[in-house]
Amino acid sequence: MLPGSGDAVTNGAVDPELVERAAAVLKGGGIVAMRTDTQYGLLASVNRHDALRRLAELKRRAEDKPFLLLASDWIGVRSVTRSLPPVARMLGARHWPGPLTLVLPAEAGLPGEVIGAGPTVAVRVPGDPLLLAIVGAVRCAVAAPSANPAGEPPARSAEEVRARFGDAVDLVIDGGVAEERPSTVVNCTGQTAEIIREGALSLSPGDLEIQA
Repeated sequence: MLPGSGDAVTNGAVDPELVERAAAVLKGGGIVAMRTDTQYGLLASVNRHDALRRLAELKRRAEDKPFLLLASDWIGVRSVTRSLPPVARMLGARHWPGPLTLVLPAEAGLPGEVIGAGPTVAVRVPGDPLLLAIVGAVRCAVAAPSANPAGEPPARSAEEVRARFGDAVDLVIDGGVAEERPSTVVNCTGQTAEIIREGALSLSPGDLEIQA
């Protein structure tokens, strides 16, 4: 376990000391668990391949299945994507920060744990203020898959995270009980956008059309 890590509790406010503490763990190659816009996630810096490998081991994840990424702003999104189709820009402008994940063409050179079997990346700008501040303090994209080993239901509390992963997670931030629904996922890599997972954000096919 990294120095200064362990457990923390948040009341939803952005505590600068907690932001600094969590960012230091992530920059140092550690793993942070916390509630996202919906479920609890396991966070690791994209710039730390050692942390991404640990994350893959904790998740018992197949090598061809990528990790979702979080960015704090459009600059962060562009750092992990090769291009931003017009529909992606429209959806991001309407629904970010928030529980919307966009699948986009991946920037070259991203770690295998991030892109999986294909040249795409799943990314969102989270709406939770504390999470957004932590990602911004890390100054790079952060991998954030759900806090559960593959095949098990996502953890809905800090207690469940600790029960499943123990000291393998360097910092657990208790944000209360999480929602059951994950983020909504939209594929923006084809000729038209496609909803590939219904989640916390309700979208209709009409929402994916660019208005003339």
